[in-house]
Amino acid sequence: MRHRKKKKLAKGYNYDRQMLKALATALILQEKITTTEKRGKLLRSQVERLITKGKNSDLHLKRQLFALLPANAARKVFEVLGPKYLERKGGYTRISRFGKYKDGGAKVIVELV
Repeated sequence: MRHRKKKKLAKGYNYDRQMLKALATALILQEKITTTEKRGKLLRSQVERLITKGKNSDLHLKRQLFALLPANAARKVFEVLGPKYLERKGGYTRISRFGKYKDGGAKVIVELV
């Protein structure tokens, strides 16, 4: 069954969830981060969902974002990123490869467009 095949980062559900939350917060606050390719691809889908929620100023969506992100990151999504991407239908992030780590893993830059 397809719905059981989730992408993982090999350390378990709690580690993956906390790591993606930290990466999403860093990307939202700094608007550009460096990470591995696998993490960047998982991060892209999560951040794009968060920004889509931030485009609408509904109370329910605000509560969802404040539950998922720290307060300063959630505020930035609603005050800065939501209005910035209001006209755009999707594709808020860009992934660019620029080298390799010492262990051979691909190094990428994930940035907001």
